[in-house]
Amino acid sequence: MRLASYQPDIAPNLGSMIRLCACFGVSLDIIEPCGFPLSLKALRRSAMDYADIVDMVRHDSWESFQADRKSGRLILLTTKADEVLWDFKFKDTDTLVMGRESAGVPTEVHNACDAHIKLPMFGKARSLNVAMTAGMAISEALKQTR
Repeated sequence: MRLASYQPDIAPNLGSMIRLCACFGVSLDIIEPCGFPLSLKALRRSAMDYADIVDMVRHDSWESFQADRKSGRLILLTTKADEVLWDFKFKDTDTLVMGRESAGVPTEVHNACDAHIKLPMFGKARSLNVAMTAGMAISEALKQTR
């Protein structure tokens, strides 16, 4: 199981995803460019020392991520999906893809993903924090596959 963060905009959110991956034994792909200088200093407050214990790979671009990745499905978490997280059947080789906080992912990335899922939200709510969404999705995926 892997988590991929596509061009993250907010360092504390990426830091939270680093901690999430470290705590659950999930590998993390960071697809650059980021909306902030990617350094341990930028992540220190939220990632603390977890960056040292997570299997984390930085990719210069979407293209390099695609070229480097192993087999398995790409599962995009998006508000534009029809399928709900809890109805989706995960595999232990899946990579869950999280988009940018400000803009999600471009059409090219959306189309490259094998499945698109969403978290259902109540009323007029539009979206959850990207790190919180990643946590719920990873938890459900691990529940199904372990």
